[in-house]
Amino acid sequence: MSHLCDGSPFWLLWIGVSLFIPLLGWISRFPWRMLLMLWLMFTLGAAYWSYHDGRNESALSDLILENSFDSAATLNTSSGSKELLVHVEGMIMSAVEVDGDRADFTFRLKAVSFPGQASDYHTADVSGELLRVQVRLASIEEIEVAEKWQRGQQLEMAGSLEKPNVARNFGGFDYRDYLRNQRIHWILKVTGATSIEVAADSQISPALLFGKVDTARRLLGDRIERLFPDWQAGYMKGLLIGLASELEPDKYVQFSQLGLTHILAISGSHVAINVSLIFGLLRLFRVTRENSYRVVFGFIPIYVLITGFSPSVIRSGLMTMIGIYLLRRGLLKDGLNILSAAALIMLLWEPYLMLNVSFQLSFIVTAGLILFVPLLLPYLRWLPTKMAGAAAITIAAQMVSFPLTIYYFNQFSLLSLGANMLLVPLIGMIALPGGTAALLLSAMSFSLGKWLAYPVRLLNTATFIVTEWLNARSGFMTYWKSPSLLWIAVYYMALYLLLYWRHRSRIVRQADLAGIDDTQPLGPLLQSGGWQERRRKRRWELDKLFSLRPQQLLQAGLVCLLLIQLYLGYLPLNTKGRGHVQFIDVGQGDCALITTPEGRNILVDGGGTVSFRKPEEAWRNRRDPFEVGAKTVVPLLKKRGINRLDAIILTHADQDHAGGLLAVLEHFPVDALLINGTLSDSATMDKLMSKALRKKIPIYEARQGMSLKIDALTSIQVLSPEADDTSDGHIAYSREQNHESIVFTLQMAGATFLFTGDMDEAAEHRVLEEIDRQNRLRLDVMKIAHHGSKTSTSLEWLEYWQPASVVISAGASNSYGHPHPTVVERLNALGSSIYRTDEQGEVQMEVNNSRIRVRFKLSSSDDGLLFFWYS
Repeated sequence: MSHLCDGSPFWLLWIGVSLFIPLLGWISRFPWRMLLMLWLMFTLGAAYWSYHDGRNESALSDLILENSFDSAATLNTSSGSKELLVHVEGMIMSAVEVDGDRADFTFRLKAVSFPGQASDYHTADVSGELLRVQVRLASIEEIEVAEKWQRGQQLEMAGSLEKPNVARNFGGFDYRDYLRNQRIHWILKVTGATSIEVAADSQISPALLFGKVDTARRLLGDRIERLFPDWQAGYMKGLLIGLASELEPDKYVQFSQLGLTHILAISGSHVAINVSLIFGLLRLFRVTRENSYRVVFGFIPIYVLITGFSPSVIRSGLMTMIGIYLLRRGLLKDGLNILSAAALIMLLWEPYLMLNVSFQLSFIVTAGLILFVPLLLPYLRWLPTKMAGAAAITIAAQMVSFPLTIYYFNQFSLLSLGANMLLVPLIGMIALPGGTAALLLSAMSFSLGKWLAYPVRLLNTATFIVTEWLNARSGFMTYWKSPSLLWIAVYYMALYLLLYWRHRSRIVRQADLAGIDDTQPLGPLLQSGGWQERRRKRRWELDKLFSLRPQQLLQAGLVCLLLIQLYLGYLPLNTKGRGHVQFIDVGQGDCALITTPEGRNILVDGGGTVSFRKPEEAWRNRRDPFEVGAKTVVPLLKKRGINRLDAIILTHADQDHAGGLLAVLEHFPVDALLINGTLSDSATMDKLMSKALRKKIPIYEARQGMSLKIDALTSIQVLSPEADDTSDGHIAYSREQNHESIVFTLQMAGATFLFTGDMDEAAEHRVLEEIDRQNRLRLDVMKIAHHGSKTSTSLEWLEYWQPASVVISAGASNSYGHPHPTVVERLNALGSSIYRTDEQGEVQMEVNNSRIRVRFKLSSSDDGLLFFWYS
């Protein structure tokens, strides 16, 4: 709550809670000592968060602001922006990730200096501050150099400092906030591995120890590659030692869409299986129970380190160690307190773990298993005992993880439950222990290890045959907008109460035996009275209250509440009754989402990543390269609850308009694809058309004069390109795709928009010659053609339309110089309101009764954390 309310608003809330506590104690007769303890915990937790969050500031930022640096300390980049040049000394603090032509790692500063300045800044000024370093490798030989870097090494290097990017779209990924939660505020960009000097001897430090662990993980990874060929190596690395990033992207997508990625995150099941294997081996060699506990207790920290020290494995490791300790002391009572103790230890160590997705999912699923599995088992009595237990665990995990899954990933497959029930037991019972045994056995005899790995390889092949077949089933993937925290809270409350009241009388009897404190010994209490006696009396009164069978009504009400929750959560973000036009920031490209008042969704272009890389530079390609359609457009459509697109309008075949649509077609059902009637000789268009044909998407040619009635309040009129009367039925190829762009007007809820693609001046003149000047439309918004290039948006064109507002879609600091100053001058002279994605990020317009409200993501006066509404 301290994080969500952020500062003063929270402490006002704290005052309200503090004033409410006495009233709560008087009404409920809750023990005052316990109320005081809960209030103290609440206060200390908030204070602890506020203290750490308040100290999470950059000393380097303060240093830069307090000191003026001359021009020698700055570098003008090709895009026109300025970067601050620095020379730094310090230590590598994370594993070095080498992917393509880039190496990334976290770096702790020891000293920093600025070229052209007389002094260096040491110790208290910046010492200990973390940077994210990105090294651009100049040649394929430098990959080997970068792979030798490891945690704990001392480095000296020069580079340019940049602030991390903020989210440029509503609901988009905020890299700056992500790094801040890791206490990182700056990115240091370095060119060439040879410009980095590595100290001959590194000081002994915890980071150096972790560096040795990274080396051991790489050696294990190399051995896994020898045991499991091709793509199976990446899969088994994720399964056995937590290196999930090395799994092939398409295989990872298959797992992700079926909700199986938790298999690749080392967690409680992995720890439990390995601990069981160790206990079994120790029992085989007749090791005493006490000594077995000691061995396992010592094994857990080593396993946590080897598997990557992620929040999920730390949680399971801590719980196991706490459980073993309590077991030896005869104090082990329940899992919920052990889970809470592990959470408390981890959050005291690092409060920002609270915001980590892995941490949240690991703890919420574990808590759900503890609470929900006993409530689900009575429903599964018809199954054999072991099968019922496995089914209850899978169902509980699915129900509990569902809200966080749709909150962070905005998708849920209806096949997920079946896939987990089928594959998780096979992987957990065969692939994981078999792979572990093969890895260990290979250390003694590689031939024996490879022989043992063979059946695991067969199972892996079968696993991905099944996942590929399941993913090929259409209609089972659903997309959800990110729900509110209130929605999540109501979901969990309704779900728990529904299952709880079904077995309420049995649970009440067991609770009376255990008393209020769930750490009490199991079985009847030796003493009663006091709080326990008062609790029994209240339970008896509740039994009388519910003996008249309103229990069934309550259950029916909870079922209805859950169904209403799911229905509301599944609705798209934009409510019906109002039109929306959202100009998504895709960098140097075009993409706009139109949502009509009746809920029709039309996507105009999809952006696209333009690459000028030559074939001989293929070594620079990353394992999962950034592609704007897959990384920006598709996630945003999911986050806004879009489940299908009624139409895609591809204005023309250039990469920066068409490239992102391939990912869109892969993820969403599309009812129609409109093209300009020509194709370009490009691999992108070949793939796009092939995908559309395979998915049986109707493809239509948009031509001048075509009119489309979308719904009662929305229509489209195509102005260009002109019809080709000489066509022989074949689709022509055209290099002049800009000239052939689809240009159309959108009339929606009393407002008029003009979409222009990348049309040139020649196309503008032709449209003006053929348009009916007597019935000129009142134009509210024009999307400026070709990102504001000087080859379009002529003065004659603007004078005819006289748009009240214009939107320019261009990449921030793009190398083309878009929008051109001449175009901006014409628009300013016309008096049009100008919205630019390069400066303001995404621009959204809401239309209702001829009125348009506009908001944009970034403010020109700050870091882009604010947005404004205009009428």
